[in-house]
Amino acid sequence: MRKLTLYFIFFLGCCALKINAQQLIIYPPPKAVVYAMHNDDYTVKVRQPGGEWQDLYEYNVKVDLDKPQDASMVYFDFSGSVEVFVQKNNGNAQSVKIRPSDNEIKPILNGNSITFTLTGPKKLSIEFDGDKLHNLHLFANPIETFRPDPNDPDVVYFGPGVHMPKDLPGEAFNIPSGKTVYIAGGAVVRGKLLCDKVENVRIIGRGIIDQPQRGVEIRHSNNVTIDGIIVLNPKHYTVFAGGSDHLTIRNLKSFSASSWSDGLDFMSCSNVTVDDVFMRNSDDCITVYGHRWEFYGDAKNYAVTNAILWADVAHPINIGVHGNTEKTGEVIENLLFKNIEILEHDEDDPTAEGCMAIQAGDLNLVRNVRFEDIHVDNFQEGKLLQLKVALYDKYNAAPGRGIENIYFKNITYNGFNNAPSVIDGLDKAHLVKDVTFENLRINGKLITNLEEANIRLGEFTQNITFKNPPSIKKNPALTSK
Repeated sequence: MRKLTLYFIFFLGCCALKINAQQLIIYPPPKAVVYAMHNDDYTVKVRQPGGEWQDLYEYNVKVDLDKPQDASMVYFDFSGSVEVFVQKNNGNAQSVKIRPSDNEIKPILNGNSITFTLTGPKKLSIEFDGDKLHNLHLFANPIETFRPDPNDPDVVYFGPGVHMPKDLPGEAFNIPSGKTVYIAGGAVVRGKLLCDKVENVRIIGRGIIDQPQRGVEIRHSNNVTIDGIIVLNPKHYTVFAGGSDHLTIRNLKSFSASSWSDGLDFMSCSNVTVDDVFMRNSDDCITVYGHRWEFYGDAKNYAVTNAILWADVAHPINIGVHGNTEKTGEVIENLLFKNIEILEHDEDDPTAEGCMAIQAGDLNLVRNVRFEDIHVDNFQEGKLLQLKVALYDKYNAAPGRGIENIYFKNITYNGFNNAPSVIDGLDKAHLVKDVTFENLRINGKLITNLEEANIRLGEFTQNITFKNPPSIKKNPALTSK
């Protein structure tokens, strides 16, 4: 009898685990924005395997400053597996592509609709007939592991509904130290969240910050975390961070289509973690600078991982342009960019292009930067990479001091590769040196030299090498001046 009881308890436990392993949470929009924020280009539904289909709300998102367009976005949380249905409502579809392509999701196309299955969290772009400007963005989040008590005095709680600027002091909500700001799924907050000279702040949830001046502004603060939220169409930056330390940004999703609407801008910030973000911006997606405006100091110790970067305008990654020319300059060092999907790059200025751009200006010294496991899709206009000691009349009062110890490992690029990448210093006192390429592949081909890579090497460089697999012999001529 005891053995049967134990078996029964074990059976119940397994059932509970199975139930917990299969969850699906959707978030209806606030009634006040049902019509105002909707895009009817697509009908999207989701269900647990064999269950009933549940309708998702298709948000309208603006993309591409060059010619702003209306794209679509849906989001939900799940565990286990789910089936997704997407119907294109404007005409039939001849083809469909889901990016990033490394996900290897194979949708079943039937007329003007598709179905596919997800077995884990994903951030996807669903593109019918090659249309990247009116596409569907699908954010399938993991189930939240923590939801704070709305009655906790240390919690600022934005529940489902619209929270207008009139509810906030000015157009910004000033967050005190020690607070958790929770934006629930189904909530729309229309105001900037400001962290100014504070510490130990968390901004979490599944909701939306909609059309703020800046999404989250972090000034002279320490230990700030942003996790899980969506920022739609800020007038300028999604996250504006200056003079701050120990910043963590996870599972952030962002769209922008305004002038200077960068994604994540860090000015004189150190000890920064960025993980699992989707940034579609009409300016640089991620920047790391030294001094700018009232922010001073070096920028050190960054880990940017598992990111999807879509620069409709400017650069996916831009490092080093701004710094302090009042004294001896600043150091930007120890940066890791790993497991990055670059879906677009469109920079009109040939002198400033680069999916992976290090442009050291204003007496900055940039060193110890590693790009690893980076996949780059074909892009509109730009270069695969640029390492340049820069002096831009528009931005700089002085050139950078130099760029050194840069490592590219497992970089794959599938595209035209028309514009040559650039590696060059400014003069003998301002060099780019110690740059290594390991397993660079362009259109499936292993690249073993500068010519194959379409990289233009300038005069003021030292020790630019290709570290090839043992079966491929090195050409001594690949080591530059």
